[in-house]
Formats: sequence, C-alpha cells, structure tokens
Amino acid sequence: MWGARTFMVLSLVLLVGCTAPAERFADTAAAMGMERQVVAGVGFRHVLFWKGRGRPARVLHVYIDGDGTPDIGGYPAADPTSRNPLMLRLLDLDPGPAVLLGRPCYYGMTADAACRPALWTGERYSEVVVASMAGALRTILAEGPYRRVAWFGHSGGGTLAMLLAVRVPETAAVITVAANLDVDAWTVARGARPLSGSLNPARQPALPGTVVQRHYVGGRDEIVPPEVTRKGLAPGVPLTVIADYDHRCCWETLWPSLLTDLAEQGL
Repeated sequence: MWGARTFMVLSLVLLVGCTAPAERFADTAAAMGMERQVVAGVGFRHVLFWKGRGRPARVLHVYIDGDGTPDIGGYPAADPTSRNPLMLRLLDLDPGPAVLLGRPCYYGMTADAACRPALWTGERYSEVVVASMAGALRTILAEGPYRRVAWFGHSGGGTLAMLLAVRVPETAAVITVAANLDVDAWTVARGARPLSGSLNPARQPALPGTVVQRHYVGGRDEIVPPEVTRKGLAPGVPLTVIADYDHRCCWETLWPSLLTDLAEQGL
C-alpha cells in the first residue's frame, strides 16, 4: 500500500512527465526564433509554430509532426507531444513562410475539454482530428496572403497530410517522409492493434494529377517499412527509397535540395 508521501512524490513525477514534452518542444521552437500561436479548429484548439509569419508569399508550407508518444508501456501517454522535434528542425531549414500545424490535444493542449486519450491513440487520424485541422488551416488562410498550400508530414504527420490534402482545394503539393500511408498495413506489419477509429489514406480518393507528390522513406526504417508506404500510394505515384536512412536519420541532409526543387516549381 502506498503511503501519502510516496503517492505525492509519484504524482509530482507524473506531473513533470505530463508537462515537460510540450514545454521542451515550445522551448526548442522559441530558440529557433519561431512564433507560437493558438488558433481554433472545429471543436479543438491548435498550436502553431511559425517561421516568417505574414511574409508575402502565395504558397504556405505547412508542416505536420509525427505521432510523438501516443502511449507508454501500453497505456496512453499523458502528453503525446514529440520528444524528438524532427519537424521543427526541418521547418527551420525552410526559408518560409512556413508553419507547423499542431494536432488537437498536442503541444500542451491535453487539458482542453474535448481532449481524450483516444485522440492520440486509436483515433489519431480520425475524422474529428482531420476536420479540426482543416478548420485551423482555414483560419490561417483567412488571416494571411496565402493562396496555395504545400503539405510536409513525417511519419503519422504524413498520414494526416495526405488525408488533409484530399479535402483542401488549395493543396498544390504533398511531401511525406517515412509516412504510414496504408494504416491497416502498418498496424499489421508492426503486430499492433488496428486503429479502428482512424481514417486510412489508402482508402481515400486519389489526389488530382495537378498536385505535386514527393514521398520518401528510409531503406533502414523499421518503424514504417518502405512496403507500407508503397501500399498507400496510388498507381503511378513514385516512392523514393533512400537506402542509408531510417525513420529519423538523416532527413535534414535531404531537405535543402528538396526545398530547392520545389522552389524551382514555384512551390
């Protein structure tokens, strides 16, 4: 039986565990000179991290982070915010304007009334998540000079980028990195429970041929194997496999040339 002092100490540890990931992520963004903003979506609030906010441009680069830490030891995490801010590092390489669009309940928003652990576990790519993120984007576009959107997503952020691109008519490009584009195939490959409350990009309508697509995966990626990404792509859409890369390494090396290629296409 736990004593009162032991319970108090454990509660403090859990509290620190709750707040630290979101705080560390925000501190990293601030150190990079990014501006934090909170906007309303549909039923949720969304945290944004901006580079070059308000800078004149027709195309806005929208970054979506991976799933972070949905669970710990089989139980939902108190704060799913990413412990490894890869997308912040990639965004920092972007000349901008660019923004990281947070999911519902991430980056310190878990206490919001509508938040519940299912939204970062089995329902992490659900209709309510995608609809609210699309609503947040509408707010961004209404407040800025942007007319088109290029989506950038890592891992589960690439899953969401594909789901959002289908319903956002301003989409000009989608770039995914190590993305589980067939959610059902991914859970099978990992021996995990099906994400029964989530949408699957592989089951959604294909993107128009006018949308530029670039999909990358590491040949050494054991979290999202290349065949999982390939299964989620429409016929004729290419997949670039980089043999020496894995799920997190070494995408910063690729990023400058990728951005240059997009800039030459007006994106």
